[in-house]
Amino acid sequence: MFSSSVANSRSSVGWPFSNSGLGCTSLLCYSADLMQKPESEHISPALIEGWARALAPVRRYHRHKVEGLEHIPETGAALLVIHHSLATYDGFLFGIAAYEATGRLPTALGDDLIFKTPVLGDLALKSGIRPASPKAGYQLLSDGHLLFVSPGGMWESLRPTDEARQVRWEGRRGFCRLALRAQVPIILIACPAADDIFTVRKSRITDALYRRFKVPLPFISGRRGAPIPRPIELVHFVAPPLIPPAHSPADEDEQIDALFEDASRIMKGLLQREPA
Repeated sequence: MFSSSVANSRSSVGWPFSNSGLGCTSLLCYSADLMQKPESEHISPALIEGWARALAPVRRYHRHKVEGLEHIPETGAALLVIHHSLATYDGFLFGIAAYEATGRLPTALGDDLIFKTPVLGDLALKSGIRPASPKAGYQLLSDGHLLFVSPGGMWESLRPTDEARQVRWEGRRGFCRLALRAQVPIILIACPAADDIFTVRKSRITDALYRRFKVPLPFISGRRGAPIPRPIELVHFVAPPLIPPAHSPADEDEQIDALFEDASRIMKGLLQREPA
């Protein structure tokens, strides 16, 4: 999931962007300059261009921009933690801006449901998304990559509108353990307005289906009552890095709890922000 030459504009980048950015792969690829790596190691240039063309109208439709891109490191590993909206594609829009700002493409760890879905799973693999596991995440960070995760996953994306701009991590601390053991910064990212793209009805059916079968079935409405995204202006906010303490195996549980509390507080703050 998801990396500029514009040093003076890194703190707030929006449309229009350079047509040469090809940044829509940001959520889908490994952190590296694709042109300097063998094609077999990364998403193919043809697929990159296809994603870029497909997402360009979406960027214009939502007048997308990012505040705080200076916090994305130009070198070294980092764990990028994003709030998960129902629309989901706002994360790809963030990736475009991040790629154009830093030249880096983080890799994403995807929900198991993606890889169990015919066609979608194959596309995800070709696009650079990898099945989520602590081992895979640790290896990528150890190799110096940017890693993109969403602790709330699909369950967070299914929040009804009356829970908009809220964190639904439910105690999921795996990302904190990963950052602590790998000794990499956590960078929190949120797009509060993404929760306004659709109205999501509160539904016991939605909750039951996902909790029991991991099947997402939201009841939504958008523009003019249809399931069409509203033309909401989308702004992503990026927090300064949250640096984990030196790892102490004897105190690991306490360190993870403290990191989780800090990350939760920061994410909640991002979700209440308004564009500058």
